[in-house]
Amino acid sequence: MVRLRLKRFGRRHTPRYRLNAMDSRSPRNGRVIEELGWFDPTATDQGQQIHFKTDRIQYWLSVGAQPSDTVAGLLKRLGVDPTPGQKLTAAESTGA
Repeated sequence: MVRLRLKRFGRRHTPRYRLNAMDSRSPRNGRVIEELGWFDPTATDQGQQIHFKTDRIQYWLSVGAQPSDTVAGLLKRLGVDPTPGQKLTAAESTGA
């Protein structure tokens, strides 16, 4: 099963995370299927804190990828519905 989860980067006490679509059996910093954005919890500006590719995230959710609890919370902050399995309409898939 594909999961949307965070991969940790950065130094000690300055974490940075990348949002990835990964196989659920791979380790936290293991092989990635696709990188979907980044999250910097230490940034002071809210606009600089989260940068996700929402169209690709919606695609992965539409094909059944499960977000982790932390990723689901971040997606809610961005206004993306984290419920997996909802099919994209033709307008959403073409970007119109």
